[in-house]
Amino acid sequence: MSALTLNSEFVLLTSYFLPDNQQMTVLRFFMLLSLVVWLGGITFFAFVLAPTVFSVLPTRELAGSVVNRSLPILHWMGLISGIIFLGTSMGYSAVSTGSTHAFAPRHVLVVVMLALTLISMYAISSRMAVLRAEMGVIDNVPHDNPRRIEFNRLHQWSTRLEGSVYFIGLVVLYLTVRQLK
Repeated sequence: MSALTLNSEFVLLTSYFLPDNQQMTVLRFFMLLSLVVWLGGITFFAFVLAPTVFSVLPTRELAGSVVNRSLPILHWMGLISGIIFLGTSMGYSAVSTGSTHAFAPRHVLVVVMLALTLISMYAISSRMAVLRAEMGVIDNVPHDNPRRIEFNRLHQWSTRLEGSVYFIGLVVLYLTVRQLK
């Protein structure tokens, strides 16, 4: 079932139960909620969780374990939020203008965010997990060890991708708020 079909069914369902003004309110609410959840999750992860565990826990190994367990949850929150945003935003456009505007900048940017999240999950995080398993306790691995160097390089890419998703998300939020005025 395509996103457009699901979107059409959502619009039909909400139009059956809700008057037009309430339908638009529901669509706007879920559009903004999905962005708040995604961007809020990244904000909490980057500015609260990661710095806290690396400063409070006694070893980098333990802190890395907490981050390693939390990051997939953050990624899935982002993927689900992105799909909800696309569905509700296209539904909002369909109801308000008669077209989903599938290639509107906010939609294209959310697809980019989803792609970057998937790359982080399946290309970077999975490789980092293999390296962590091969190295054992990372605190005991010399900084010039090839596996540790590769792990650090992938960590930098992971951070760049999350930062990119965050800043693109802020642009999407701005474009969305501007569209809703």
